[in-house]
Amino acid sequence: MASLAWLLIPLFAAIGAAIWGSWAARDRTSGDISELSGYARFREAMDHAEPTRLKTQEKAHSGSDAV
Repeated sequence: MASLAWLLIPLFAAIGAAIWGSWAARDRTSGDISELSGYARFREAMDHAEPTRLKTQEKAHSGSDAV
């Protein structure tokens, strides 16, 4: 009976390896497309926010201006 228990260990390892291998080899192209579109939206938002940031920097005073 103990020998059967030792034979189950490699069997479970093989099943686990098969499950992990199928998960690792899955098709992930849709995730890349959505991430690239999200990055494009981020860059567009940063391009629109840049003029506002420059205006606030022009209005900011340094410590030496406050007399």
